[in-house]
Amino acid sequence: NKALLDNAARPSGALVYRTREGGNLSADQYERLKDELETGFSGARNAGRPLLLEGGLDWKALSLTPKDMDFLAAKNGAAREIALAFGVPPMLLGIPGDNTYANYRQANLAFWRQTVLPLCGRLAEALTAWLAPAYGDGLRLWFDADQIEALASEREALWGRVAAADFLTVNEKRAAVGYGPVEDGEGMGR
Repeated sequence: NKALLDNAARPSGALVYRTREGGNLSADQYERLKDELETGFSGARNAGRPLLLEGGLDWKALSLTPKDMDFLAAKNGAAREIALAFGVPPMLLGIPGDNTYANYRQANLAFWRQTVLPLCGRLAEALTAWLAPAYGDGLRLWFDADQIEALASEREALWGRVAAADFLTVNEKRAAVGYGPVEDGEGMGR
């Protein structure tokens, strides 16, 4: 593909010699034509130069055109591979035909849970280790996953399950959703 682009997206081909008499080029004509093509039209530097054909010469393309090579599909495939290397579900890239609404929602949730939050956790731990000596060992940096809109459905489901669990105490319910205990929170219900 790169060689084709270096050659101004012009595929290689062949010069066809046709005469009414059906003859061939002489040896001198053939060598002169070959030398002219090699010096004036080969290589990336000479890409795009017009070829002047005379005396019954005709250009016939022999290889695939850029459309036949389907650069868009190759570009989309490369984008998918790069996204996977960075932990991004390919359907989040917006490539046509890759996503439906349900798949997109699940991919977005997986992206946050499997890529973004672990990365944020590692970053927060590294910043905590770096800043703790200067600000005290009690320092702990962390992210607030409850503020992430993409995780709202998970959060709503958790709150619904915890609220419906009448066998848990108030403090157990608070602990299940990430809050600390309260005074008189050992009673059931509420």
